[in-house]
Amino acid sequence: MTGEEDLPRPVIEKLLIRTDGACRGNPGPASAGAVLIDASKAGFDDPAADPVAVLGRPLGIRTNNVAEYAGLVLALREAHRLGAQEIDLRLDSKLIVEQINGRWRVKDLKLKGLFAEAMQHLKAFRRWKATHEPRARNHAADAMANLALDDPDGAIRLERYVRERSLGITDAG
Repeated sequence: MTGEEDLPRPVIEKLLIRTDGACRGNPGPASAGAVLIDASKAGFDDPAADPVAVLGRPLGIRTNNVAEYAGLVLALREAHRLGAQEIDLRLDSKLIVEQINGRWRVKDLKLKGLFAEAMQHLKAFRRWKATHEPRARNHAADAMANLALDDPDGAIRLERYVRERSLGITDAG
């Protein structure tokens, strides 16, 4: 238990989501990261836009593609918890973008379950799109994935801080 369960969650109709996976070796120690941004706010598509939620989880020994998919699934679960109806995925993994858009088949057995879970989540949204973006525009999700790998407790503390800030909760309040 992280204490996260007792925090209220804002309802956000439309989210921009950036995800990433980190892997040191392939396979190797891996983690997943995500940044969720309220797409109704000005400047939401700026790579440095303020998030309403950040996520980072260590995954143990995994491949880079499993880490990338884990970041996507983690973010989609959070988007549902936030009440999103529409999501705009901006991913630096061309593999995932092409697979979830139906242009490439999922051949790797390790990815099939994650792909199926991602598609189940995507079907529940009113509207979604996935776009490939250069790695340079994905630095916030990359930072969360690396923080989860280097300091998992720090990633959880940052998640809580961002959530509390997005709810207007302060230490003085």
